[in-house]
Amino acid sequence: MPANRNTYNRIDRISEEVRREVDRIIRDELNDPRISGTFSVTRAEVTRDLRYAKIFVSVLEDAQRKPLMDALKSASGFIRHALAKEMIIRQSPELIFVEDRNIAYGAHIAQVLHEVGADQLPPPEEEENGDA
Repeated sequence: MPANRNTYNRIDRISEEVRREVDRIIRDELNDPRISGTFSVTRAEVTRDLRYAKIFVSVLEDAQRKPLMDALKSASGFIRHALAKEMIIRQSPELIFVEDRNIAYGAHIAQVLHEVGADQLPPPEEEENGDA
């Protein structure tokens, strides 16, 4: 059973390294005007056989979401090639870019809670003196 745990730890380490390198490649090596705005490579999930890697990308601006995802999908071959040069693994995984809406959803929930909370707060009272 320890071998299984070691396999999962290895895959987790490789997944994190893939996430870091893909993020760096997108930011430093791609010169596509569609790749702009606020985005983040949130995580990567590499399969145990290292053939595929799902790359989760969070885009905060709605207007940038589709152009950015289209640019990443069209540049996946270039990113895969650059990743193969950086990482020492037998086979560079095929990259599948997936939109991650968790951060945008969390920001939306925080905004709604803030708006509701501001309406629910009682007005500030003036500080009373200790004199009675």
